Amino acid sequence: MNDIAAPGLIAALNIPFYQPVGNECELFEYAFRNKLPLLIKGPTGCGKTRFVAHMAAKLARPLITVACHDDLTAADLVGRHLIGDGQTIWSDGPLTRAVRQGGICYLDEVVEARKDTTVVLHPLTDDRRILPIERTGEELQAPDDFMLVVSYNPGYQNLLKSLKPSTRQRFVAINFGFPPADLEQKILIAETGIDTMRATQLVTLAGHFRQLKDHDLEEAVSTRLLVYAASLMRSGCDPVAACEAALVEPLTDDADTAAALFEVIKATFGR
Repeated sequence: MNDIAAPGLIAALNIPFYQPVGNECELFEYAFRNKLPLLIKGPTGCGKTRFVAHMAAKLARPLITVACHDDLTAADLVGRHLIGDGQTIWSDGPLTRAVRQGGICYLDEVVEARKDTTVVLHPLTDDRRILPIERTGEELQAPDDFMLVVSYNPGYQNLLKSLKPSTRQRFVAINFGFPPADLEQKILIAETGIDTMRATQLVTLAGHFRQLKDHDLEEAVSTRLLVYAASLMRSGCDPVAACEAALVEPLTDDADTAAALFEVIKATFGR
């Protein structure tokens, strides 16, 4: 299998930018071609959603994304009967649409969904690859180009929000982390057009902040937030103000922690 196409070709094909860190792109393709469901684990803002969008475009498959939440029901995924114009009409849910179209269905933060909802995935994630629709009596056979992808943040797991072993063991899995410093700099430059010096400063700053996770910060600063800060700076915003708005305020409400982070920012940018 070929690796990611050259940047010019990616732009021409309208494929979302994604900077590979390891062999994740190749593993995704292997899973797709072998009709295997895929589980992606990683912290918030590390590129999981962008990765899936990139691979769906690269494989030329429609992508249907579902942001999972506490109130997500099986009917929300599969579909329901709706009443309109005096008649009852069946409306496919996103999972059913993806199966019918032969697309990629991506369930983002799947652990947020109710456990009785994720059970509906089981027939699609073994050798049967079927989606029974009880309300219509249909049993859809997933075509070869259908793929189920789910993701979650292990840092948010607890006894109430975790994937059951019977669900986890139906997937092949990729573990994501934040990119190495040199690749994270490339991401910031490619995403925002920021200069190399500023990109290096932001990545260095992120390294300092990430050392505080589980001590002063519940969440590590994400690559997504670094892109936000770089975007503000690239448009002319003062670097310290950009980092305060994009990196400090989204991460903490504690005044003492925010003040400490602000001092690190000023030191990084020579204030």
